[in-house]
Amino acid sequence: MDPSTILIFVLMGLFIGLLFLGVPVGFSLGGAAITTTAIAVLLDQVFGLYTGLSFLRFSIVVDRIFGIMKSEVLVALPMFILMGNILDQSGVAEKMMQAQQRLLGRVPGGLALGVTLMGILLAASTGIIGASVVLLGTLALPAMMHVKYSPSFAAGTVCSAGTLGILIPPSIMLILMSTQLDVSTGDLFMGAVVPGLVLSGLYLLYIFVYARINPSAAPKPKDTGTLTAADWIGLAKAILPAAFLIMLVLGSIFFGIATPTESSGMGALGALFLAFFNKRLNIREFRRSLNGTLSTMGFLAAIFIGATCFSLVLRRLGGDEMIANAILGVGSGDYGTIFVILLIIFALGFFLEWIEITMIMLPIVAPIIAGMDLAWLADSGMDASSKPALIWFAILCAVALQTSFLTPPVGFALFYIKGACPPGITLKHIYKGVVPFIIIQLIALGLVVAFPKLVTWLPGISY
Repeated sequence: MDPSTILIFVLMGLFIGLLFLGVPVGFSLGGAAITTTAIAVLLDQVFGLYTGLSFLRFSIVVDRIFGIMKSEVLVALPMFILMGNILDQSGVAEKMMQAQQRLLGRVPGGLALGVTLMGILLAASTGIIGASVVLLGTLALPAMMHVKYSPSFAAGTVCSAGTLGILIPPSIMLILMSTQLDVSTGDLFMGAVVPGLVLSGLYLLYIFVYARINPSAAPKPKDTGTLTAADWIGLAKAILPAAFLIMLVLGSIFFGIATPTESSGMGALGALFLAFFNKRLNIREFRRSLNGTLSTMGFLAAIFIGATCFSLVLRRLGGDEMIANAILGVGSGDYGTIFVILLIIFALGFFLEWIEITMIMLPIVAPIIAGMDLAWLADSGMDASSKPALIWFAILCAVALQTSFLTPPVGFALFYIKGACPPGITLKHIYKGVVPFIIIQLIALGLVVAFPKLVTWLPGISY
């Protein structure tokens, strides 16, 4: 076997091994790259097996990292993260949850429907999965368990609703995807709106039907009372602030008033105003939000550096070509190839987080998608310069990667909810509860594959 091929397997093995040892992702990527390079240098110096890999090549890493860090698109990341952190402290979410529980409590599965609607609003205003899942779990699970909801159904609903933020814009995953695929962040945001609403609608439909068929799993609260005008006014007051923030961020992009980077700053400022009006803005909470933002950005920066080192070594060894050729060899036709790629991404989601999958896989498979002659492109409604095929494929990957939050053993939403749920809900309940929602996510993925206009329609009319 060629030494370069052996080193590709060594690189992959080291990365996976370091992850299972509990080494942080960024250090696992960078450590695997540096160790593989050291082995390559040793093979060259001792055995004369030249692979083209040396430490001198790492000088390129500095330029690549500088190019990533000076990207204006990535400025949106800390702003959106700060917006989400401040919004979590603003008290808006608590008011919305209480108003929705009051309004939907008399409907079969009403509390679960309210949680999902709350997840949609949080997704469109924060986009931070961990915060959304923990917040929904803290606010909703005690009330659901109090009225004797099925533990698995309650936990599955909260987990799935909390992960909607990875697809519905403003999503930090879509921002990273735009940098990896070299496409417009605004196009990705607009392309994700309809699939995000379709997936949310499927969640709501499943919850309503399940509660009708099995009312004992989602009973109505006994003390619902009669709805009054004050209840409707309270709901409006609770939802309007979040609607204002959503309109400020997404509306400014949709109407061409601001770029995603500019809208992220307006969103962070809007969240500050909401926290101020709710009397939740003080120095301590503001510092906590800033610290949380800096911590998340430090985590992402480490992954950027590690992934840059990893991809440099992988490409120098020819690993990207090997993976691309393997995918093309297995797939039968364009859609067969797309199916294989999505299957790989879905399988990787069981063991890896979405960030490393995005940083490693997308640059490898992007040329394959860009080279496809897809029949629907001529009628996509988007200009060819906007790269509609890559926009569509990015949303496919986003839907597929959403399952990575719910699939064990590394489904982060499962562990977020376990830390926030009442004692009566076990990890077994959580695993059982998310299965129907994973199936729904795969159905939504199939719909986006079958109907590309779900993605291309809104960007086509927006720009």
